[in-house]
Amino acid sequence: MTTPFQAALEAGDLAGLRAAPKAELHIHAVLGGCRDFIHERIGQDIAPLEGVLSSMDEMHAWTDSQTAGVFRSATGRALAFEATFVRARKDGVSRMEVGADVWEITLHDNSAQAVWDVLANAHIAGAPQVDWIPQMSFSRHCSVRSLERWMTPLLELGRFRTLDLSGDEFAQPVEVFAPLYRRAKAAGLSLKAHVGEWGTADDVWRAVELLELDEVQHGIAAADSPQVMRALADAGVRLNICPTSNLKLGRVERLEDHPIRRLHDAGVRVTVNTDDPLMFGLSLSEEFLALYQAGVMTAAELDAIRLEGLR
Repeated sequence: MTTPFQAALEAGDLAGLRAAPKAELHIHAVLGGCRDFIHERIGQDIAPLEGVLSSMDEMHAWTDSQTAGVFRSATGRALAFEATFVRARKDGVSRMEVGADVWEITLHDNSAQAVWDVLANAHIAGAPQVDWIPQMSFSRHCSVRSLERWMTPLLELGRFRTLDLSGDEFAQPVEVFAPLYRRAKAAGLSLKAHVGEWGTADDVWRAVELLELDEVQHGIAAADSPQVMRALADAGVRLNICPTSNLKLGRVERLEDHPIRRLHDAGVRVTVNTDDPLMFGLSLSEEFLALYQAGVMTAAELDAIRLEGLR
């Protein structure tokens, strides 16, 4: 039986896709916002990326040039968070995992409560109907000592439910973060990390084992190894994949060849996400539609992936 979501994919009906519940499990609030909302608030236009980049350094340069530092202050971060919830509401996202990097506590006189209040107020103002899963994140270039200092009061709040690690995959070996991940696990947080976007399949499995990950952000390099894909499938580790991000950052040459196909066929749990929609230009509904129109997945397969994200 064809579901409304499948029918919307087949008809290219964005309104129909937006009407279906969806989960956004891999999005960064700083570049996750609604472009129109940001323009209304501060009068600044942030045009999506044109062409393809080849490195994280080029991505950071684009961010600096397009946002002009608007999201660096406490006020700017609050705007970014609210804009991200507004985008979720407009696109029919019903569940979203997003939050603050632990370094942001330094923007609020090291007050964990102030960090939380900014996030909670953005949720209420932007999309109170969205099931929000509060996430704390580490920037991979920061020293472990600093991360622990910033993380401790945020963890003690007892409000955050997931932990992520993002940034340059090669900034530090993944094992240096293991003690922090053990603390987070003991506190009941679900564990994720960005890995396998730029690295190898072995890097993906190494991070899963050393950090005891429940989920991997990106992880597309795992498709290069049948052994790693089998291990991920057997362990039930989910990959939260961002197809347009992978395309725009030169990790795949054509959407038609995206490794989400091989990962899915190997039994690996996958979801579809946007990563940085303000930069890459597509909403979550449009990500699903792009995969369908490129012939990567069938409407039924994409519907099953949508439901996977809602579990």
